[in-house]
Amino acid sequence: MKNVLIIANPTSGGYDPRRIELIEDYLAQAGCKVEIRLTTHAGEIEQIASDPRLAVDVLVIAGGDGSVNEALTGFQVNAAPPDLAVIPAGTANVLAHELGLPKRPLAIARSILAHRTKPLHFGLANGHPFVLMASAGMDADVVHALPLALKRKFGKLAYVLTAIKIGLTRRSSEMTVEVDGKSLTGKLIVATNGRFYGGPFVVCPDASVTTSGLHVLVLQKDDPISALRFGIALLLGRVHKARGVTVTAFEKAKILAKAPTAVQIDGDPYGATPVALEAGAHGYTIVVP
Repeated sequence: MKNVLIIANPTSGGYDPRRIELIEDYLAQAGCKVEIRLTTHAGEIEQIASDPRLAVDVLVIAGGDGSVNEALTGFQVNAAPPDLAVIPAGTANVLAHELGLPKRPLAIARSILAHRTKPLHFGLANGHPFVLMASAGMDADVVHALPLALKRKFGKLAYVLTAIKIGLTRRSSEMTVEVDGKSLTGKLIVATNGRFYGGPFVVCPDASVTTSGLHVLVLQKDDPISALRFGIALLLGRVHKARGVTVTAFEKAKILAKAPTAVQIDGDPYGATPVALEAGAHGYTIVVP
């Protein structure tokens, strides 16, 4: 018998109580002991994940990438964290693309029952974990400026609307990233732990959240033509080969800017530069199909 705790974020864009109930029913019929908890405030997932009394075999996060990040943050102070599983229910669900996670309730339940796992590696940005990316530049400005109500109402479209709005008045910052003794300059700097960015868009084909290793992407310019070229390359899965873009593997890096520049981690706002980047000392265990 598996003890399974499902934590659902009811404010996530893809929250569907019926879907979660179906997964609960499938697991219970297979002999699992299942509990569902709905979060009521920010940081609650982190609190639950950090509790050393958390006596479950699998902690299932029904939410987006930010909710998964909360769980990893809690795991940092839990000496014996449970295995992690994810029910994709966010806006971009980048981790779901990374792992090829199923969407149908029965397939999700079957993957939890099969309990096939892989290591989940992560990076650290000023000591805070990121499983997907940490970045500074236009994308972070959008994340910081995005109204939560707009995100809940329009999902991915809210990011586009906010980008257009702030793009009319935004003044980009010149940044430097120190990468293992070298210095690179650019207007957008993304430290990535995996292949995908912003959804199903490949930025680093050689990376994977289930293997160790971080990469940093630097976009040298973000004027309208450069931004358009970057966007087209992103859609085509050729960002790593685009003009004005470099992708470099690293062990330790630091993003610096003359003036504090917004930073985002796994799609949520996180302070401003400077930000020190490095790989996490160890990985966790995540359920995969």
